[in-house]
Amino acid sequence: MFIDKVTISIRAGDGGNGAISFHREKFVSAGGPDGGDGGRGGNVVFRIDEGCNTLLSFRYHRKFAAENGENGKAGKKHGKNGEDVVISVPRGTLLKDAKTGKILYDMSSSEEDYIAAHGGRGGWGNRHFATPTRQIPRFAKNGTKGEEKELLLELKMLADVGLIGFPSVGKSSILAAISAARPKIAAYHFTTLSPNLGVVSLGEGKGYVAADIPGLIEGASEGLGLGHDFLRHIDRCRLLLHVVDISDEEGKDPIADMQKINAELALYSAALAERPQIVVANKCDAVLWEEESFVRAFDAYVRETTGRAPLYVSAVTGEGIEELKHAVAKALQELPPLLVYEPEISPEEAVRVDPTETQITLRDGVYYVEGDWIFNLMGQINFDDYESLNFFQRVLQKRGVFDKLREAGIAEGQTVNMYDFEFEFMN
Repeated sequence: MFIDKVTISIRAGDGGNGAISFHREKFVSAGGPDGGDGGRGGNVVFRIDEGCNTLLSFRYHRKFAAENGENGKAGKKHGKNGEDVVISVPRGTLLKDAKTGKILYDMSSSEEDYIAAHGGRGGWGNRHFATPTRQIPRFAKNGTKGEEKELLLELKMLADVGLIGFPSVGKSSILAAISAARPKIAAYHFTTLSPNLGVVSLGEGKGYVAADIPGLIEGASEGLGLGHDFLRHIDRCRLLLHVVDISDEEGKDPIADMQKINAELALYSAALAERPQIVVANKCDAVLWEEESFVRAFDAYVRETTGRAPLYVSAVTGEGIEELKHAVAKALQELPPLLVYEPEISPEEAVRVDPTETQITLRDGVYYVEGDWIFNLMGQINFDDYESLNFFQRVLQKRGVFDKLREAGIAEGQTVNMYDFEFEFMN
């Protein structure tokens, strides 16, 4: 079964709580605080699996949770960090926000893992709160919550070349002829029920990847047939091989077929409609050239609309197959590399915020800002790092915290307190 779109829920681990403990041993009557810190919660990590080409593994497993960090212990013992959850996906998988559909990350351009949900920071043990005037702190800091998200995983195959065309025009046969792929081939419509990938070798380590896209039909862009489900797999293709049946065995008009398929591409995506095409006229072995005037009309139409002559091939006899392989390779040399999608949501926008949770109170001239989302966010910030601190400031700005402080009447130079982190407000 081929699955290329699925929604999953992920939750990073919570940070462990800091411990409240005091040193106790024989002959020591009043030991100081020795509560250890809580462990960091585990992250939810996505990793590319080169041996996988479908999202089938998510069919029955759609909830992923990382391990929570352990609580701190006596004797200044740090709680164990939570184990990360590693989720393997095929190269080319897009991670999208399930609610907005916006892209968070494209799992295709890098070999590095992607942390989709960060674990909460462990809380401080009571030993951190001892001062000359507060030598017996009977409190500690709780760990922060891990991030929770609902993601839409969408697979867009990574292929240089996409074979498109109506059912039964011979796309699978051509893929089998030019590569080592062995797709299912039979003489009935919709033999191919899922995209097939094949590596076309040109020798000396050179080659390209081709994908056979299941047959499109008229109305595919509106959800008819199989094309609507698999059009996304040619989004990245640099070049399209538009396969038509030139044999006239079923009385089809190859010009009309081309026009219908191109119309469906335009309805699905304007960019896809403008993608370079090479027209491949298959089953040329069944053409009686001296009697087929429609072939000459077809040839003239292709030259006029695409600017290049069609390539006449026969997947059965092998005629024109080598010419096709090298013509495609030459065309790819002149085209830009595979498309990599940029994130549509900035890290600041990805922070989950409920504006109703933001509470601002004024006590003794200090503005206290509280809220669960702020508490969790602060657990992911390293306040000793300049970049991390800048990120924190950008989130507060984008999420309207500074505007709320202005509405509350804060003046420049006054103190803002966020869970014991203090700074002077600057307009």
